[in-house]
Amino acid sequence: MEKPLEQEVQELTADILKDYERNRAIDKMDDFFNQPDRDVIINIVQKMQRILFPGYYRDKSYRVYNAASQLSMLIEDVMYYLNKEMGKVLRCGSSCGAEEITLAFLKKIPSIREYLEMDLEAAFDGDPAATSKEEIILSYPGMLAITVYRIAHELFLLSVPLIPRIMTEYAHGLTGIDIHPGAAIGRYFFIDHGTGIVVGETTVIGDHVKVYQGVTLGALSTSGGQKLRSKKRHPTIEDDVTIYSNASILGGETVIGKGSIIGGNVFLTRSVEPGSRVSIRDRE
Repeated sequence: MEKPLEQEVQELTADILKDYERNRAIDKMDDFFNQPDRDVIINIVQKMQRILFPGYYRDKSYRVYNAASQLSMLIEDVMYYLNKEMGKVLRCGSSCGAEEITLAFLKKIPSIREYLEMDLEAAFDGDPAATSKEEIILSYPGMLAITVYRIAHELFLLSVPLIPRIMTEYAHGLTGIDIHPGAAIGRYFFIDHGTGIVVGETTVIGDHVKVYQGVTLGALSTSGGQKLRSKKRHPTIEDDVTIYSNASILGGETVIGKGSIIGGNVFLTRSVEPGSRVSIRDRE
């Protein structure tokens, strides 16, 4: 005779609860309320977008817009929620200096906006299909990915764990552009189209660099696993470089010299001199 469904559910519940007792990383129960809230962190990103681009990401629930009052409210919200999530990832609440880190981050807003203005200029100058800068801010996935990266990178520089990665992975999910918050990216950066781009943690990108869809700036090998942590694993791209679609540039010692052009589908694991033109001549 078959067991009643209710009994099956009870037995299954008991089995899974027993499985939780194996003390693996996936078995954490007590830490539930001390884990950062991904939805809250995404909300922080969205509030930061309103601060960074005040005329583009307004809260539609307000009929009358007053810049001063709106900005003050947004800053208070970001400060409150970021400080709360910071206390979780630092594992010791405000005693770890979460409030000081949050304030230091917020003081970087003018600097972030300065970078974003130049990124916007790069996108408009570099794409003849762009009819306006408004179009770029509101619709270009590359601009969104760079914006979130610029936010997350400042938190990364302040040694904030986990939160920056959640932010950039949120942008990755929306745009298909995967930029690690630890990457160092200079001014006037333009991502054209964008889908499938990967920029690794220790990548260094100079000023006036243009990257097309499908480009990978990655590690030559990750077989060393955690032993490679903190080592330079990803390439350095100097100023005024253009990298065309689906090119792969790998390795921490690989340097693409200033003013170089890397053609589509190129696979590079060695450095090239400034002013180089690298392309695939014959298929193999």
